[in-house]
Amino acid sequence: MLEQITDSVVSWASSFGLVGLAVVSASEAALQPVPPDLLVIPMSLDANSEFELLAIFFVVTLFSVIGSLGGYGIGLYAGRPAIEKIAKPSLSRKLDELISRYGDAGVFIAAVSPIPYKLLAWMAGAGRMEMRTFISAGIFGRSIRFGMEVLVVGFWGEEFVQMLEEPLFWIVVGVLSIVIFVPLNNWWNDLDSPAEELPQ
Repeated sequence: MLEQITDSVVSWASSFGLVGLAVVSASEAALQPVPPDLLVIPMSLDANSEFELLAIFFVVTLFSVIGSLGGYGIGLYAGRPAIEKIAKPSLSRKLDELISRYGDAGVFIAAVSPIPYKLLAWMAGAGRMEMRTFISAGIFGRSIRFGMEVLVVGFWGEEFVQMLEEPLFWIVVGVLSIVIFVPLNNWWNDLDSPAEELPQ
């Protein structure tokens, strides 16, 4: 079901170029599940100039942050009960703890990572996080995330695709993934424990 929705959204948005990217970026940051990365990567590969790459970066970043304000509004007016009906309890607790422990840095972490940004926006709204802080952290985090994608794919796209065909590349990726994933996974699971329950 989700795959069909994703294919339909990507197919529709692809035909509208930057306008489609803007719609997907804004709606994903507020509500729907299809990430704009599925458009950013092929659009960056097909870009014919640095100006086009810059346009892709600005559109996806700007409209993702604008869309997150919609998510903030959902949390602000719907409140925690509505969020808990949509999000899994464990994920809701982790995101709540992320904001509680790290504040604006928590928003930045979600903005730059695969953590569902829309859910954090809902939680930030429900907790009435200071709007300027929320927007600033979102702009900074989204800029890094999408900027890296556009930079790598747009400028080194062909070289990157060739690297994917090399066995050594996957060996290095596998080793790095293990080194990075283990501590990150422990940190993520640790968010299920309130800060005051952590060992001193």
